[in-house]
Amino acid sequence: MTSERRGTRRFALRLPVAVHLPDQPGPIDAETKDVSARGVYFYLPDRVEQGATLEFLLTLPPEITLTDNIQVRCRGRAIRVEHDQPNQRTGVAAIIDDYQFLA
Repeated sequence: MTSERRGTRRFALRLPVAVHLPDQPGPIDAETKDVSARGVYFYLPDRVEQGATLEFLLTLPPEITLTDNIQVRCRGRAIRVEHDQPNQRTGVAAIIDDYQFLA
């Protein structure tokens, strides 16, 4: 039996996210699997190390914001990394340490 360690509710949302990895010249386009107030899970085509510092830009659509698209710049860390061999992608659970809404 496993115990649930999450402290906030997750929402299954497929949102575009641009991820900046350490030592990468530009952002990597990705998509979220789910989002919560404290974290996000997304899939990347590239590998990332657990514990890596990340910066990512989420775009919240009008269905969520009830207005226009809103971009949120987040800084955080990869707390769990899962390598999906058949699909050649990496699942990343990232905690959000800091965020800023962009105008």
